[in-house]
Amino acid sequence: MRILLRHSPQRRLLLAIALVLAVCTHAAGDNAPRGLDFYFIDVEGGAATLIVSPAGESILIDSGNPGERDAARIAAAAKDAGVSAIDYYITTHWHSDHMGGAAPLAKLLPIRQRFGHAIPDPLPEDINKDLMAAWNGLEGTPVFLEAGQSIKFKGRRGAADLRLKVVAANGLVEGEKPGAPQVTTCQDGAEARPEDTTDNARSLAMLLSFGRFDLFAGGDLTWNVEHKLTCPELKVPKVDVFIVDHHGVDLSNNPALVKALDPEVAIVNSGPRKGAEPETMKLLLKQSGDVGVFQIHRNVREGAVNAEPARVANEEENCKGAYIHLKVDERGAHFTVEVPSRQTVREYDVR
Repeated sequence: MRILLRHSPQRRLLLAIALVLAVCTHAAGDNAPRGLDFYFIDVEGGAATLIVSPAGESILIDSGNPGERDAARIAAAAKDAGVSAIDYYITTHWHSDHMGGAAPLAKLLPIRQRFGHAIPDPLPEDINKDLMAAWNGLEGTPVFLEAGQSIKFKGRRGAADLRLKVVAANGLVEGEKPGAPQVTTCQDGAEARPEDTTDNARSLAMLLSFGRFDLFAGGDLTWNVEHKLTCPELKVPKVDVFIVDHHGVDLSNNPALVKALDPEVAIVNSGPRKGAEPETMKLLLKQSGDVGVFQIHRNVREGAVNAEPARVANEEENCKGAYIHLKVDERGAHFTVEVPSRQTVREYDVR
């Protein structure tokens, strides 16, 4: 015998209200404002920065070295971030430690759009033709960016807008015409260095803004082009975070640029025996203080200058490849830098 349970009209009304509230609460949770996430991935002295927008779009700046290791580390960080595809892949320049991981990564995660600076023709000796062929063989038509151009991202209600602007590309800074010299004639006391003919000087330099939060990423930009961003006209604002140029080597990171950026936090994409060179580290520690300088790897070479251990993600030369995680709140007013391998968390207010 079946027993049918009958609810009173009042009981049915209460159940209906509870169901509506549950659905609304779930929908509100799905649409709740979320912030902006950065994962600075250890690719052993290369570069790979994964960004997840409030709308859930993924942006990858550079893809590390050739082979499976760096692609696997990027994919693992993407999994931690809840990302199953790369919506925007930006290669700052065509050296193997910045774009060599693109083809292996494409076997692990779909790459939907890709960007870079104009490919030199003919290819100079410092660009690997086989790696370029692999990059060119990826799906989709690439977009080649110039100084002054921007990439537009989806917005999310309740969160600040995310903007990315290119301030230097192909050796030119925003506002310069093709053929402009690499060395400026400014009388600001900054000394020029011999002209850099490598692809480092042609790196994309980008300003990423989210509310009041600003981050500068310059790839492997070198001394003379860095100077052009400051003189004769200042092309960059003060920023909250600086992804230190060229892994922190001393032939980049012109003091004129570092002073103009005046970063509260500096992230050094160094390897155990690459980057984080003494003069650059001294400059950063003076500019941002030991509370603001973070390294992917401790420099193990003799005479090295390092940030305090709590701010260095990987201490040993042979490591598991820990990343640094930076999170900006949905209004772009506050951010947190976490070094999970050190259980370090530091909070900062946007200036």
